[in-house]
Amino acid sequence: MSENTDHCVENTDHYEVVVVGGGAAGLSAALVLGRARRRTLVVDAGEPRNAPAAHMQGYLSRDGMSPAEFLAVGREEIARYGVELVRDRAVDVRRDGDFTVTLASGRGVRARQLVVATGLKDELPPVKGLAERFGRDVVHCPYCHGWEVRDRAFGVLATTPMSVHQALMVTQWSKDVTLFLHRVAGSELAEDDLRRLAAAGVAVVPGEVAEVMAGEDRLTGVRLTDGTVYDREVLFVAPRAVPRTDLLARLGAELRETPFGTYPVIDERGLTTVPGLWAAGNASGFAEQVVNAASRGHRAGAAINGELLFADLEASVRV
Repeated sequence: MSENTDHCVENTDHYEVVVVGGGAAGLSAALVLGRARRRTLVVDAGEPRNAPAAHMQGYLSRDGMSPAEFLAVGREEIARYGVELVRDRAVDVRRDGDFTVTLASGRGVRARQLVVATGLKDELPPVKGLAERFGRDVVHCPYCHGWEVRDRAFGVLATTPMSVHQALMVTQWSKDVTLFLHRVAGSELAEDDLRRLAAAGVAVVPGEVAEVMAGEDRLTGVRLTDGTVYDREVLFVAPRAVPRTDLLARLGAELRETPFGTYPVIDERGLTTVPGLWAAGNASGFAEQVVNAASRGHRAGAAINGELLFADLEASVRV
């Protein structure tokens, strides 16, 4: 997100709800709100987390659909209910009763309720050749990709001692698994973890990985800094998650530190500690797969409609 907040706010439009983020969570919230006849705007910067992947799995009735197709269908669905979508980026936000969101284009939009569904960015380890294969045969989630790469020769690139858990998990999909410790010292691994790795048949290789090797558009192995090459067909890695929570922080939402990044404190509906400010999808937590993100968005959309309905009723009673 740009740090430049010196944009001139022109042609400020008023909505009941603005949703920042046009992924599964944002579109799902917008769909519910559109069907509830709420004037809703989705601001989409066009940076979905799963863009590198050719397919998404584990979403009942949508298993195997490409992320791009999924989003295209979602945009068509919200348009049927009068929800507006703009390709733009939210660069600033403030609250003075309502929320005012400044877009990179200079446009300003106001809303009674604001949903932040901006997701997160995956930062990959700086290993030569790794980023080029990410989403194909360099993958991060066995539930997303395990079936498609099953029974191949797996490698797991350790980024922290917690990578042991990833190595153990992927043995469900292949019995040929090698854990490359990379920059993690063997002394950092717990004795219990070493016993589990041995019991699961996972080979443990010390030494830093210098390069992910590929040929004929497929991963062929990894090379260590000492020149040793290990033949592998798939490499699992745990990227560093960087949640896009700038807007939440600017509005004073309480954030909490987790092993997977800093996320907002929310209730079961997605409401943050700031009234009227909601978080959904990977902006609210690390482990939100597409199906979970859509569920979070749906729940937030329904809750927002109820909040608006009863706020208006209370206002009418007081008149």
